[in-house]
Amino acid sequence: MKKLIEENKKLVKSIIRKLTGSYNEDVEQEVYIKAWRNLDSYKEEGKFSHWISVITSNVCRDYFRSRSFKENAVQVSDEDILENISTKAKQEEELEAKQRQKIILKAVDSLPLKMRKIVYLFEFEELSYEEISKKTGLPIGTIKSRLFNARKILSEKLQFLKGEE
Repeated sequence: MKKLIEENKKLVKSIIRKLTGSYNEDVEQEVYIKAWRNLDSYKEEGKFSHWISVITSNVCRDYFRSRSFKENAVQVSDEDILENISTKAKQEEELEAKQRQKIILKAVDSLPLKMRKIVYLFEFEELSYEEISKKTGLPIGTIKSRLFNARKILSEKLQFLKGEE
């Protein structure tokens, strides 16, 4: 397990940072605990990095639903009321942004597997077209096409978010 953690540590931290807006050691530890508990359910048909990425995304979603997140997100100090008014507004904006992230992640999860995989590699792992091509064995044109089509589908599914801004 230690080897698997070391091999995927950067990926896990990167996903946590992207989804929560900052690094959170508690979330990272929860990812490793869930991975360890569910290691026997991992099927070697897919890549381990994809499996642990899904676990990481789910743990981040659980974190947003957790009591500790909600308490931290709306915590107001009695000492600095004026300062906290602007802080609370900022926290509400962050909470809205995180809720938008959750909606976007659900939309990405609903994409067909071929497109979802390309979106995941390009957006979450931040791989270039060439790196994705090497990793998947697909031509760069196919990667660009799938990414374009995935973005088009996501744009249609998430049209309602554009009206919020």
